[in-house]
Amino acid sequence: MLHSFATAITHPTLRSRRQFLQVSAGAISGLALSGCGWTLGEVRPLQANAKAANELRIYTWSSYIDDALLEGFKAQTGVTVIADTFDSNETMLAAFQAGKGAAYSIIYPSDYTVAKMIELKLLQQLDRSRIQGLENILPKFQTSVHDPGNRYHVPISWGTTGLIYNSAKLSPPPTDWSYLWAYQKNLSRRMTLINDTREVMGATLRSLGYSYNSSNPQEIKQAYEKLAALKPAIASFTTDAWRDQLIAGDLLLAMGYSADAMSVTLANPALKYVIPSSGTSLWSDTMVIPKTAPNPDVAYAWINYVLQPSVAAQMTERLNFASPNQSAHDQLPAPLRDNEILFPSESLLTKCEGVAPVKEPIAELYEKYWTQLTSS
Repeated sequence: MLHSFATAITHPTLRSRRQFLQVSAGAISGLALSGCGWTLGEVRPLQANAKAANELRIYTWSSYIDDALLEGFKAQTGVTVIADTFDSNETMLAAFQAGKGAAYSIIYPSDYTVAKMIELKLLQQLDRSRIQGLENILPKFQTSVHDPGNRYHVPISWGTTGLIYNSAKLSPPPTDWSYLWAYQKNLSRRMTLINDTREVMGATLRSLGYSYNSSNPQEIKQAYEKLAALKPAIASFTTDAWRDQLIAGDLLLAMGYSADAMSVTLANPALKYVIPSSGTSLWSDTMVIPKTAPNPDVAYAWINYVLQPSVAAQMTERLNFASPNQSAHDQLPAPLRDNEILFPSESLLTKCEGVAPVKEPIAELYEKYWTQLTSS
Protein backbone atom coordinates (compact mmCIF):
# COMPACT_ATOMS: atom_id res chain seq x y z
CA MET A 1 0.00 0.00 0.00
CA LEU A 2 0.99 3.62 -0.45
CA HIS A 3 0.92 4.62 3.18
CA SER A 4 0.34 8.38 2.92
CA PHE A 5 -1.95 7.92 -0.05
CA ALA A 6 -4.05 5.17 1.50
CA THR A 7 -4.96 7.50 4.33
CA ALA A 8 -6.08 10.17 1.92
CA ILE A 9 -8.60 7.94 0.17
CA THR A 10 -10.12 6.36 3.27
CA HIS A 11 -13.86 7.03 3.35
CA PRO A 12 -16.68 5.22 5.15
CA THR A 13 -18.78 4.91 2.01
CA LEU A 14 -16.22 2.94 0.00
CA ARG A 15 -17.64 -0.35 -1.21
CA SER A 16 -15.88 -3.69 -1.21
CA ARG A 17 -13.52 -4.77 -3.95
CA ARG A 18 -15.26 -8.15 -4.13
CA GLN A 19 -18.93 -7.23 -4.32
CA PHE A 20 -21.55 -6.92 -7.06
CA LEU A 21 -24.34 -4.61 -5.92
CA GLN A 22 -26.17 -2.22 -8.21
CA VAL A 23 -24.62 1.24 -8.12
CA SER A 24 -25.23 4.46 -9.94
CA ALA A 25 -22.79 4.99 -12.75
CA GLY A 26 -22.99 8.69 -11.98
CA ALA A 27 -21.34 8.04 -8.61
CA ILE A 28 -18.11 6.84 -10.18
CA SER A 29 -15.14 8.72 -8.83
CA GLY A 30 -11.47 8.02 -8.43
CA LEU A 31 -7.99 9.33 -8.44
CA ALA A 32 -6.18 10.78 -11.40
CA LEU A 33 -2.48 10.34 -11.85
CA SER A 34 -0.97 13.44 -13.35
CA GLY A 35 2.62 14.15 -14.33
CA CYS A 36 3.21 15.81 -10.95
CA GLY A 37 1.82 12.97 -8.85
CA TRP A 38 -1.43 11.85 -7.27
CA THR A 39 -4.37 14.22 -7.30
CA LEU A 40 -7.71 13.62 -5.68
CA GLY A 41 -10.71 14.30 -7.87
CA GLU A 42 -13.25 13.01 -10.34
CA VAL A 43 -12.21 10.50 -12.99
CA ARG A 44 -11.44 12.52 -16.11
CA PRO A 45 -13.84 12.24 -19.07
CA LEU A 46 -12.94 9.26 -21.21
CA GLN A 47 -12.19 9.62 -24.90
CA ALA A 48 -13.18 6.33 -26.47
CA ASN A 49 -11.32 7.11 -29.70
CA ALA A 50 -7.98 7.88 -28.01
CA LYS A 51 -5.50 5.49 -29.60
CA ALA A 52 -2.13 7.18 -29.34
CA ALA A 53 0.64 4.62 -29.65
CA ASN A 54 2.60 6.38 -26.93
CA GLU A 55 -0.19 6.38 -24.34
CA LEU A 56 -1.72 3.66 -22.18
CA ARG A 57 -4.77 4.18 -19.99
CA ILE A 58 -5.32 1.72 -17.18
CA TYR A 59 -8.09 1.34 -14.57
CA THR A 60 -6.81 -0.15 -11.33
CA TRP A 61 -6.77 -0.22 -7.53
CA SER A 62 -4.84 2.66 -5.96
CA SER A 63 -2.67 0.19 -4.05
CA TYR A 64 -1.15 -1.25 -7.24
CA ILE A 65 0.22 1.95 -8.78
CA ASP A 66 2.93 4.45 -7.91
CA ASP A 67 5.07 6.93 -9.82
CA ALA A 68 8.13 4.66 -9.81
CA LEU A 69 6.19 1.95 -11.66
CA LEU A 70 4.89 4.34 -14.30
CA GLU A 71 8.25 6.03 -14.79
CA GLY A 72 9.97 2.66 -15.16
CA PHE A 73 7.51 1.60 -17.86
CA LYS A 74 7.98 4.87 -19.75
CA ALA A 75 11.76 4.55 -19.55
CA GLN A 76 11.58 1.03 -20.97
CA THR A 77 8.93 1.59 -23.66
CA GLY A 78 8.55 5.33 -24.24
CA VAL A 79 4.84 5.01 -23.39
CA THR A 80 3.11 7.36 -20.97
CA VAL A 81 0.61 5.73 -18.60
CA ILE A 82 -2.54 7.51 -17.45
CA ALA A 83 -3.96 5.64 -14.47
CA ASP A 84 -7.42 6.08 -13.00
CA THR A 85 -8.40 4.16 -9.88
CA PHE A 86 -11.56 2.52 -8.57
CA ASP A 87 -12.45 1.56 -5.01
CA SER A 88 -14.55 -1.51 -5.80
CA ASN A 89 -15.21 -4.05 -8.51
CA GLU A 90 -18.78 -2.83 -8.72
CA THR A 91 -17.65 0.73 -9.50
CA MET A 92 -15.37 -0.54 -12.25
CA LEU A 93 -18.05 -2.80 -13.68
CA ALA A 94 -20.64 -0.02 -13.59
CA ALA A 95 -18.28 2.14 -15.65
CA PHE A 96 -18.15 -0.47 -18.39
CA GLN A 97 -21.86 -1.18 -18.33
CA ALA A 98 -22.47 2.55 -18.67
CA GLY A 99 -20.12 2.70 -21.67
CA LYS A 100 -17.55 4.78 -19.81
CA GLY A 101 -14.68 2.30 -19.88
CA ALA A 102 -13.85 2.37 -23.57
CA ALA A 103 -10.61 4.35 -23.20
CA TYR A 104 -8.89 1.76 -20.97
CA SER A 105 -6.60 -0.90 -22.40
CA ILE A 106 -5.74 -2.58 -19.07
CA ILE A 107 -8.14 -3.26 -16.17
CA TYR A 108 -7.40 -4.84 -12.77
CA PRO A 109 -10.54 -6.79 -11.71
CA SER A 110 -10.58 -9.26 -8.84
CA ASP A 111 -10.72 -12.93 -9.72
CA TYR A 112 -14.45 -13.48 -9.43
CA THR A 113 -15.14 -10.25 -11.31
CA VAL A 114 -13.32 -11.76 -14.27
CA ALA A 115 -16.04 -14.41 -14.51
CA LYS A 116 -18.71 -11.71 -14.58
CA MET A 117 -16.86 -9.72 -17.25
CA ILE A 118 -16.45 -12.86 -19.39
CA GLU A 119 -20.18 -13.53 -19.04
CA LEU A 120 -20.91 -9.95 -20.15
CA LYS A 121 -18.51 -10.38 -23.12
CA LEU A 122 -16.39 -7.42 -22.02
CA LEU A 123 -12.96 -9.05 -22.35
CA GLN A 124 -10.56 -10.06 -25.11
CA GLN A 125 -9.19 -13.58 -25.01
CA LEU A 126 -5.46 -13.20 -24.46
CA ASP A 127 -2.88 -14.21 -27.03
CA ARG A 128 -0.58 -16.03 -24.65
CA SER A 129 2.18 -16.17 -27.29
CA ARG A 130 2.56 -12.41 -26.81
CA ILE A 131 3.07 -12.66 -23.05
CA GLN A 132 6.50 -13.31 -21.56
CA GLY A 133 6.94 -14.68 -18.05
CA LEU A 134 3.75 -16.70 -17.57
CA GLU A 135 5.92 -19.68 -16.61
CA ASN A 136 6.90 -17.80 -13.44
CA ILE A 137 3.31 -17.71 -12.15
CA LEU A 138 2.81 -20.03 -9.18
CA PRO A 139 1.03 -23.30 -10.10
CA LYS A 140 -2.01 -22.52 -7.95
CA PHE A 141 -2.63 -19.39 -10.06
CA GLN A 142 -1.99 -20.97 -13.48
CA THR A 143 -5.71 -21.66 -13.80
CA SER A 144 -8.82 -20.39 -12.09
CA VAL A 145 -12.35 -21.53 -11.34
CA HIS A 146 -13.41 -18.10 -12.62
CA ASP A 147 -11.50 -18.42 -15.90
CA PRO A 148 -10.33 -21.99 -16.60
CA GLY A 149 -6.96 -21.96 -18.31
CA ASN A 150 -6.52 -18.23 -17.60
CA ARG A 151 -7.74 -17.44 -21.12
CA TYR A 152 -8.71 -13.87 -20.26
CA HIS A 153 -6.58 -12.81 -17.30
CA VAL A 154 -3.09 -12.70 -15.84
CA PRO A 155 -2.87 -12.70 -12.00
CA ILE A 156 -1.05 -9.70 -10.54
CA SER A 157 -1.51 -10.19 -6.78
CA TRP A 158 -3.03 -12.50 -4.21
CA GLY A 159 -3.85 -12.63 -0.55
CA THR A 160 -6.13 -13.77 2.23
CA THR A 161 -8.91 -12.28 4.33
CA GLY A 162 -8.54 -12.24 8.09
CA LEU A 163 -8.63 -10.29 11.32
CA ILE A 164 -6.40 -7.32 12.14
CA TYR A 165 -6.39 -6.58 15.87
CA ASN A 166 -4.71 -4.48 18.55
CA SER A 167 -2.52 -6.91 20.46
CA ALA A 168 -1.91 -4.37 23.25
CA LYS A 169 -5.61 -4.20 24.05
CA LEU A 170 -7.00 -7.67 23.26
CA SER A 171 -6.22 -10.65 25.43
CA PRO A 172 -6.55 -13.44 24.57
CA PRO A 173 -5.89 -12.66 20.90
CA PRO A 174 -8.30 -13.85 18.21
CA THR A 175 -7.52 -17.12 16.47
CA ASP A 176 -10.78 -17.74 14.61
CA TRP A 177 -13.96 -16.07 13.40
CA SER A 178 -15.74 -17.45 16.48
CA TYR A 179 -13.84 -14.86 18.56
CA LEU A 180 -16.23 -12.16 17.31
CA TRP A 181 -19.16 -13.84 19.00
CA ALA A 182 -17.31 -15.12 22.06
CA TYR A 183 -16.03 -11.60 22.86
CA GLN A 184 -18.91 -9.64 21.40
CA LYS A 185 -19.41 -7.58 24.56
CA ASN A 186 -15.74 -6.54 24.76
CA LEU A 187 -15.66 -5.66 21.06
CA SER A 188 -18.99 -3.85 20.98
CA ARG A 189 -18.89 -0.89 18.55
CA ARG A 190 -15.12 -1.25 18.28
CA MET A 191 -14.96 -3.78 15.45
CA THR A 192 -15.72 -3.57 11.74
CA LEU A 193 -16.48 -6.10 9.04
CA ILE A 194 -15.74 -5.80 5.32
CA ASN A 195 -18.50 -4.27 3.22
CA ASP A 196 -18.81 -7.41 1.11
CA THR A 197 -21.63 -9.92 0.96
CA ARG A 198 -19.68 -13.03 0.11
CA GLU A 199 -16.69 -12.32 2.37
CA VAL A 200 -18.75 -11.67 5.49
CA MET A 201 -21.28 -14.42 4.83
CA GLY A 202 -18.44 -16.75 3.87
CA ALA A 203 -16.51 -16.10 7.07
CA THR A 204 -19.64 -16.77 9.11
CA LEU A 205 -20.34 -19.94 7.16
CA ARG A 206 -16.80 -21.13 7.95
CA SER A 207 -17.36 -20.38 11.64
CA LEU A 208 -20.33 -22.76 11.42
CA GLY A 209 -18.24 -25.45 9.76
CA TYR A 210 -19.60 -24.87 6.24
CA SER A 211 -17.98 -23.88 2.95
CA TYR A 212 -17.26 -20.21 2.19
CA ASN A 213 -19.23 -20.87 -1.00
CA SER A 214 -22.22 -22.73 0.43
CA SER A 215 -25.23 -23.08 -1.88
CA ASN A 216 -27.37 -24.64 0.85
CA PRO A 217 -30.25 -22.26 1.72
CA GLN A 218 -30.45 -23.53 5.31
CA GLU A 219 -26.73 -23.00 5.89
CA ILE A 220 -26.93 -19.50 4.40
CA LYS A 221 -29.91 -18.71 6.64
CA GLN A 222 -27.96 -19.90 9.70
CA ALA A 223 -25.10 -17.60 8.75
CA TYR A 224 -27.46 -14.66 8.39
CA GLU A 225 -29.07 -15.33 11.77
CA LYS A 226 -25.66 -15.58 13.42
CA LEU A 227 -24.61 -12.27 11.86
CA ALA A 228 -27.88 -10.63 12.89
CA ALA A 229 -27.04 -11.50 16.50
CA LEU A 230 -23.62 -9.86 16.07
CA LYS A 231 -24.93 -6.76 14.27
CA PRO A 232 -25.46 -4.55 17.39
CA ALA A 233 -21.74 -4.86 18.21
CA ILE A 234 -20.48 -3.97 14.71
CA ALA A 235 -19.32 -0.36 14.36
CA SER A 236 -19.63 -0.44 10.57
CA PHE A 237 -19.31 -2.49 7.41
CA THR A 238 -16.32 -0.95 5.65
CA THR A 239 -13.49 -2.16 3.47
CA ASP A 240 -11.16 0.80 3.92
CA ALA A 241 -12.27 3.28 6.58
CA TRP A 242 -11.18 1.06 9.48
CA ARG A 243 -7.46 1.61 8.84
CA ASP A 244 -6.94 5.02 10.43
CA GLN A 245 -9.29 4.13 13.28
CA LEU A 246 -7.41 0.93 14.07
CA ILE A 247 -4.01 2.62 13.88
CA ALA A 248 -5.27 5.36 16.23
CA GLY A 249 -6.67 2.83 18.72
CA ASP A 250 -10.32 3.77 18.24
CA LEU A 251 -11.06 0.26 16.98
CA LEU A 252 -9.89 -2.98 18.53
CA LEU A 253 -10.38 -5.29 15.57
CA ALA A 254 -11.23 -5.19 11.88
CA MET A 255 -11.90 -7.77 9.22
CA GLY A 256 -9.64 -6.97 6.28
CA TYR A 257 -7.42 -8.12 3.46
CA SER A 258 -3.83 -9.20 3.98
CA ALA A 259 -2.41 -6.42 1.78
CA ASP A 260 -4.16 -3.81 3.95
CA ALA A 261 -3.01 -5.64 7.07
CA MET A 262 0.58 -5.35 5.89
CA SER A 263 0.24 -1.57 5.66
CA VAL A 264 -1.31 -0.99 9.08
CA THR A 265 1.02 -3.36 10.91
CA LEU A 266 3.95 -1.37 9.53
CA ALA A 267 2.30 1.83 10.76
CA ASN A 268 1.56 0.44 14.24
CA PRO A 269 3.56 -2.60 15.47
CA ALA A 270 0.89 -3.36 18.09
CA LEU A 271 -1.43 -4.36 15.27
CA LYS A 272 -1.35 -8.03 14.25
CA TYR A 273 -2.97 -10.10 11.52
CA VAL A 274 -4.39 -13.59 11.89
CA ILE A 275 -5.82 -16.01 9.36
CA PRO A 276 -8.76 -17.67 11.15
CA SER A 277 -8.09 -21.29 12.02
CA SER A 278 -11.37 -22.55 10.55
CA GLY A 279 -10.43 -21.12 7.16
CA THR A 280 -10.92 -18.03 5.07
CA SER A 281 -10.87 -16.79 1.49
CA LEU A 282 -7.91 -16.89 -0.89
CA TRP A 283 -8.29 -14.12 -3.45
CA SER A 284 -6.35 -12.73 -6.38
CA ASP A 285 -6.49 -9.56 -8.46
CA THR A 286 -5.77 -9.70 -12.16
CA MET A 287 -4.94 -7.86 -15.37
CA VAL A 288 -7.31 -8.10 -18.34
CA ILE A 289 -7.64 -6.43 -21.74
CA PRO A 290 -11.19 -5.25 -22.52
CA LYS A 291 -12.70 -5.79 -25.97
CA THR A 292 -12.91 -2.03 -26.36
CA ALA A 293 -9.19 -1.50 -25.63
CA PRO A 294 -7.94 1.31 -27.89
CA ASN A 295 -4.31 0.17 -27.60
CA PRO A 296 -3.99 -3.61 -27.09
CA ASP A 297 -0.38 -3.67 -28.34
CA VAL A 298 0.70 -1.40 -25.50
CA ALA A 299 -1.51 -3.39 -23.11
CA TYR A 300 0.59 -6.48 -23.85
CA ALA A 301 3.72 -4.39 -23.29
CA TRP A 302 2.39 -3.42 -19.83
CA ILE A 303 1.64 -7.03 -18.90
CA ASN A 304 5.11 -8.09 -20.00
CA TYR A 305 6.66 -5.23 -18.05
CA VAL A 306 5.02 -6.04 -14.70
CA LEU A 307 5.71 -9.77 -15.19
CA GLN A 308 9.45 -9.10 -15.20
CA PRO A 309 10.71 -10.63 -11.93
CA SER A 310 12.72 -7.55 -10.95
CA VAL A 311 9.75 -5.24 -11.53
CA ALA A 312 7.32 -7.55 -9.71
CA ALA A 313 9.71 -7.83 -6.75
CA GLN A 314 10.07 -4.05 -6.52
CA MET A 315 6.28 -3.69 -6.59
CA THR A 316 5.97 -6.05 -3.63
CA GLU A 317 8.65 -4.12 -1.73
CA ARG A 318 7.14 -0.69 -2.36
CA LEU A 319 3.43 -1.46 -2.40
CA ASN A 320 3.23 -4.33 0.12
CA PHE A 321 1.20 -6.89 -1.81
CA ALA A 322 2.00 -10.53 -2.54
CA SER A 323 3.01 -11.30 -6.11
CA PRO A 324 2.09 -14.68 -7.65
CA ASN A 325 5.42 -14.49 -9.52
CA GLN A 326 7.74 -17.13 -8.06
CA SER A 327 10.87 -15.61 -9.59
CA ALA A 328 9.96 -12.24 -8.08
CA HIS A 329 9.37 -13.87 -4.69
CA ASP A 330 12.84 -15.43 -4.85
CA GLN A 331 14.38 -11.97 -5.30
CA LEU A 332 12.73 -10.43 -2.23
CA PRO A 333 14.75 -9.60 0.90
CA ALA A 334 14.46 -12.45 3.40
CA PRO A 335 12.34 -10.51 5.97
CA LEU A 336 9.74 -9.76 3.30
CA ARG A 337 9.96 -13.16 1.63
CA ASP A 338 9.31 -14.82 4.99
CA ASN A 339 6.54 -12.42 6.06
CA GLU A 340 3.54 -14.59 6.94
CA ILE A 341 1.02 -11.81 6.41
CA LEU A 342 1.84 -11.73 2.72
CA PHE A 343 3.08 -15.30 2.32
CA PRO A 344 1.31 -17.62 4.80
CA SER A 345 2.34 -21.22 5.22
CA GLU A 346 0.90 -23.92 2.99
CA SER A 347 -0.73 -25.49 6.04
CA LEU A 348 -2.81 -22.32 6.51
CA LEU A 349 -3.54 -21.98 2.80
CA THR A 350 -5.00 -25.48 2.66
CA LYS A 351 -7.86 -24.16 4.82
CA CYS A 352 -8.60 -21.31 2.40
CA GLU A 353 -11.13 -21.22 -0.44
CA GLY A 354 -11.48 -18.91 -3.39
CA VAL A 355 -14.79 -17.05 -3.57
CA ALA A 356 -16.53 -19.13 -6.23
CA PRO A 357 -19.45 -18.00 -8.41
CA VAL A 358 -22.91 -18.99 -7.21
CA LYS A 359 -25.89 -19.23 -9.52
CA GLU A 360 -29.42 -17.92 -9.11
CA PRO A 361 -31.48 -18.20 -7.00
CA ILE A 362 -28.65 -18.66 -4.45
CA ALA A 363 -26.90 -15.43 -5.47
CA GLU A 364 -30.16 -13.57 -4.93
CA LEU A 365 -30.56 -15.23 -1.52
CA TYR A 366 -27.13 -13.97 -0.43
CA GLU A 367 -28.05 -10.45 -1.51
CA LYS A 368 -31.43 -10.61 0.20
CA TYR A 369 -29.90 -11.52 3.55
CA TRP A 370 -27.09 -8.97 3.11
CA THR A 371 -29.60 -6.19 2.46
CA GLN A 372 -31.55 -7.19 5.55
CA LEU A 373 -28.39 -7.26 7.64
CA THR A 374 -26.90 -3.96 6.52
CA SER A 375 -30.11 -1.94 6.31
CA SER A 376 -31.65 -2.96 9.63
